Amino acid sequence: MEKHYDVIIVGAGMVGSAIACGLARSNLKVAIVDPLLPSPYVKEEAPHIRVSAISFASEQILRNLGAWQYIESKRLCPYRRLAVNEMPAKKGLSSLLPDISSWAKTEFESGQIGQSHLGHIIENDIVHLALHEAMKGLENLSLYCPDEIESMSLEGESKSLKLKQTGEIKGRLVIGADGALSRVRETANLGQYKEKYGQHAFVCTVTYEGQQEDITWQSFTSHGPLAFLPLADSGDQHYASLVWYDTPSSISQLEALDNKALLEKITMSYPSELPPITSVVDQASFPLFKSHAINYVSQGVALAGDAAHTINPLAGQGVNLGFLDAAMLIETLANAQLEGEDIASLEVLQRYQKNRKPENQKMMSIMDMFYHGFSNEILPLRVIRNLGLGLANNSGPAKNKVMQYAVGAIGNLPKLAQA
Repeated sequence: MEKHYDVIIVGAGMVGSAIACGLARSNLKVAIVDPLLPSPYVKEEAPHIRVSAISFASEQILRNLGAWQYIESKRLCPYRRLAVNEMPAKKGLSSLLPDISSWAKTEFESGQIGQSHLGHIIENDIVHLALHEAMKGLENLSLYCPDEIESMSLEGESKSLKLKQTGEIKGRLVIGADGALSRVRETANLGQYKEKYGQHAFVCTVTYEGQQEDITWQSFTSHGPLAFLPLADSGDQHYASLVWYDTPSSISQLEALDNKALLEKITMSYPSELPPITSVVDQASFPLFKSHAINYVSQGVALAGDAAHTINPLAGQGVNLGFLDAAMLIETLANAQLEGEDIASLEVLQRYQKNRKPENQKMMSIMDMFYHGFSNEILPLRVIRNLGLGLANNSGPAKNKVMQYAVGAIGNLPKLAQA
């Protein structure tokens, strides 16, 4: 029996699963394919290494798709404050400047915009699993997971995927949510711009003493930022994720340290805001690059999430941009379906691209501005940015508007992202 669908989604990670949850509720027959199942949740184990700062807007999307309840039943850590500052220079002309780090910082607090929190730090595996739990029982959704794609034809009106276990499935529209190395993007010849940064990121999960933290912060240095992200308690232990941006050779040196030496290095290098770290639980590193698809869409094909764009992880916006892609794609296709339009037509799909591509490019440019603006010790620039951080912290209504826009409380948001 031939398996034919309105939409085939390649990639059942966070973004692909979100799209599936939305489209299957829109009277569309949907298939989703992925070689991997989500990792199981184990209560009171240490948090997994890969985490995301889920914005207020992404929280609304996950709520509206029926996944948030499954996240809340597991682990999540709300953050109510977000801070950015610059550490005093230890060498060069900049080291002669007076230490104004206590003033030269910007701190956002959720109460200033009438909200209980700015966002949540959540393990990617928990978000992934929650979306798969939300997909269960959706009558219009067929989950081919785990299963692998042996071949793919994206020509003509009916697209075809040959799966290793299932055999052939066909669909009018194929959505690539299959990550930065997207096979859908390559097969559809949608093109890509890619640029490697001169930094790697070192991430480690640690335990710490004291009270449960409700602030996430980044402290900029000449080699890149040092970041602190509080994680949900597990058992009776406090956890956090630390991110250290530096040159590849410096990151290699960090990786070579044993846990005791690494703990000493972190304590010595991080600012005084860091709570007392008691142990290193896990660690990983990865190179930094940005990429952007030349086109998000063609006839019968669309890209979302990392398949369409990757961004410097400075502010943790990557998955949030992906969820906004998902929400806009769901809205665009659902509206077209209601109006009796062809959801696979280039005209319909270009509405999605028109909404999301400029927004994603804007965020990529802002992250580049931070990356290049702070990763140096040029004296005049250091003075300007320190003054800027202090002035921004005291800018009143303007600061609050920036905060509301950054967390997705206001702006040109898809309906699924609205509270």
